[in-house]
Amino acid sequence: MKIATWNINSVRPRLQRLLKFLERHQPDALCLQELKCQDGEFPHLEVNAAGYRAATFGQKTYNGVAILAREEPQDVVRSFSDGDDDAQARFIAATVGGVRVASLYCPNGQEVGSGAYSYKLAWFKRLRAWLDRHHTPKEALVLCGDFNVAPDDRDCYDPVGWHEQTLCTSAERVALTEVCGFGLTDTLREKNPEGAGPFTWWDYRMLGFQKNKGMRIDHVLATATLAERCTAVVVDREERKSNKADKDDKPSDHAPVLATFEVGPRVDRGFPFNETPKDTP
Repeated sequence: MKIATWNINSVRPRLQRLLKFLERHQPDALCLQELKCQDGEFPHLEVNAAGYRAATFGQKTYNGVAILAREEPQDVVRSFSDGDDDAQARFIAATVGGVRVASLYCPNGQEVGSGAYSYKLAWFKRLRAWLDRHHTPKEALVLCGDFNVAPDDRDCYDPVGWHEQTLCTSAERVALTEVCGFGLTDTLREKNPEGAGPFTWWDYRMLGFQKNKGMRIDHVLATATLAERCTAVVVDREERKSNKADKDDKPSDHAPVLATFEVGPRVDRGFPFNETPKDTP
């Protein structure tokens, strides 16, 4: 089972990139962030023609998340539904092939000490509370998305220059660690324990991608029952490259992350990992 995540940074102008990505990688589930469109404006017809169905949680101009799957995503929930009056479309979850999949776009935080920064830290607490309220670590659960946090210095091209700057502050890293404390494994780091990166985001400015001045802020976090079956996690850097033949085909500033899991026949049949159907020997 292949699960991918991609901050597409506006889905409509990058529709052709999305369709080519689906054709090339054929993921079982793709989590998208920063749709930057309302639900009715999402390109459902084109995505359906490509063999996928989409559950969306859109927002005009900003934010927006989606889960695309070969089958209709089931039991879809949008937002944390925790009583907080929050209009930002940043979280959607659904069941795909027996696996609970969440696509999330965590707040950026802007400047340390700002209201946006406080909102970001509170948002992580709400995420952890949602996990505790609705799930257990024994379930087959994966959180995918743009977390806007570089977990440690290996995940930033210049840890000295970015020290205690937004995306790399101690408080943000602690907040992400507390979410992972639910029982989630950082699958890419698990498969790439040594050295810096690989990065998933590069600033458009100052030749950030060409000079590999990036950060790893897009993650696939999985519970143990999935993480122990993870065989590979890769970053598709090709999607971050510009199409020189078409000056209007501008890439997202993020590259997709793809994780592959050997889940076995029970999940393919829709059974949870921690349960064995009575008619199965």
